[in-house]
Formats: sequence, structure tokens, C-alpha cells
Amino acid sequence: MIELQHIYKWINSGGNRTFLLKDINLSIAEGDFISIMGPSGSGKSTLLNVMGMLDEPSEGQYVFMGDDVFKMKEKQRSNLYKQHIGFVFQAYHLIDELTVYENIETPLLYQDIKGAERKAIVADMLDRFQIVGKKDLFPAQLSGGQQQLVGVARALVAKPKLLLADEPTGNLNSKQGEEIMELFKKINEEDGVTIVQVTHSEKNAAYGSRIIHLLDGRIESTQ
Repeated sequence: MIELQHIYKWINSGGNRTFLLKDINLSIAEGDFISIMGPSGSGKSTLLNVMGMLDEPSEGQYVFMGDDVFKMKEKQRSNLYKQHIGFVFQAYHLIDELTVYENIETPLLYQDIKGAERKAIVADMLDRFQIVGKKDLFPAQLSGGQQQLVGVARALVAKPKLLLADEPTGNLNSKQGEEIMELFKKINEEDGVTIVQVTHSEKNAAYGSRIIHLLDGRIESTQ
């Protein structure tokens, strides 16, 4: 599903080149659950952003579902992203002015899905995540755990093949964090969604079928 070959990412400052990623080679099969670990500044989020097409590498090749991502036109790449990739962030990234229902519906608006069908899909997600009673509330009226549930529901509403999660439990207490991780496990096992998560937590990392350790922008080990 994902092939990263010789991926480098650097920034130039004052004539010096600072490497964020160095010679990353990684294959991820459909249905995998991958955990990426490493100290702060090791390149975890940068790697996730490259996979999510939010950031372009300085060098290297990224093949996603058979497409050479960075050789595609921006519009094609954007369509690929919208159709197949869901993102969950540590800071939720919900839209404050929209209700829970509207936040979850947002990705469907980009997909040309008719109103009645959108309604049915969102209702199904609200039901699945047991947040039907919260659908008319705004993010500020929810707890952290509830906001993250909405974030996950929004990431999954368009039925992505790949879910990318950047410290998804970072702002949650341990019980809420466990609920989110159990949910990820279920999505991975029952729906076959491929998951790549960045985490500092050994406990969360253990949910993955493979753990990749980054250090100074390189893959240090895989277990």
C-alpha cells in the first residue's frame, strides 16, 4: 500500500542543511497497524506528514496504492488524499464554529455525496461512536475525550483506507486514551483500515503489529 524509498527531508538555514528525515525506506501493507516511536525531534511527525501528503520530501519516492505521489499533479494528489486518507491530531483540530454533526460531515462535502446520503452516513457514525446526544453541541462544550472521538469519527466518515494519527491520546487521560486505542484496534481488525500512529507511549505502541523507532531522522530499529 505504501512504499517509501530513500526519503530525505531537510531545511536550509544560513547555508547549513538540517536533516529532518534521512534515507527512510519503509513498506506498509494494507491492513497493517504501525506505531512510530522516537524522542522529540526524531522526525516522527514529519514522516507522518509526508505519508499524509501534507509535506513533500526533499528527495526520494513515495508510492501510495500504486501511484507515484509526488509525480502527480496537485489536484490528483489532493483527490487521492481526500478519498483514501484520514488524519487524527493530538489537538483535535475541530472547527469551533461547527457543531459535532457539521464537523463530522465536513469531509463528505468534498466528495460530491448527495444530502440524504450524507445524512445517513453521519447518523451512522454518530451512532457507532455513541455521540448521537452530542450532535448539536459545539467543540467547546465537549470534554477532551469527546472531542477526540469526534475527530476520529470525522477522520473515518469518508471510509479512508489509511488512518494517520499523530499522538492521538496526547491530551487525554489514561481511560480516554485506552478507549481511543481500543477503537483504533477495532477499526483496524474489523474494517481493515491501515493505521499508522505516532506515539510516545509504549502502551499505545503495543497496539500496533509493528513498532518503528526513529532517531535523528533515521529508522533506528523495527520490532
